[in-house]
Amino acid sequence: MSGIRNMENLKKSFIVLGGGCFWCVEAVIQRLKGVLEVVPGYAGGKAPGTPTYREVCSGLTGYAEVVQIAFDPQLVSFETILEVFLTTHDPTTLNRQGADVGTQYRSVIFYSSPEEEENAASVIHKLSPLFSTPIVTTLEPLSRFFEAEQEHRDYYNNHSDQGYCQVVINPKIAKLKALYKTLLKNSQ
Repeated sequence: MSGIRNMENLKKSFIVLGGGCFWCVEAVIQRLKGVLEVVPGYAGGKAPGTPTYREVCSGLTGYAEVVQIAFDPQLVSFETILEVFLTTHDPTTLNRQGADVGTQYRSVIFYSSPEEEENAASVIHKLSPLFSTPIVTTLEPLSRFFEAEQEHRDYYNNHSDQGYCQVVINPKIAKLKALYKTLLKNSQ
């Protein structure tokens, strides 16, 4: 049974990230070795009830489009995921990624513990010299994550011929492949 991992020994950790449209972040992060699942959703808002895509896109809820990432820390570290995240979107633009503008598209790392907050701040500090302007990615405590509607899940893989995917997501995946080829799953 070589090559097959014992599922009982599988460790699973989680992180929630927002970097513009969740379709982009999902498409990039799900290609990394050790990433088990990427679920698009919403976090960081204060509006009552369960947010919907339409409500979040209005910019009035305080929620950000995010992805919840389940990963095996024995195969990919929290810090590596953050490094890939911060270098495959623009963490230096406040409340904007390309044509997507508003707080719902903010660059954000949601942490679940003081240790995660410290580690995220350390990665941001380490990567800051790579950028000509300051990183504005916020660190926010994760209070709740709401899963997005089903049609947003695995969006790029299901709609890669769509214009948005061709123009916005394809360059991010090309950058991922150029910078992090050794971190990619074999089929990517």
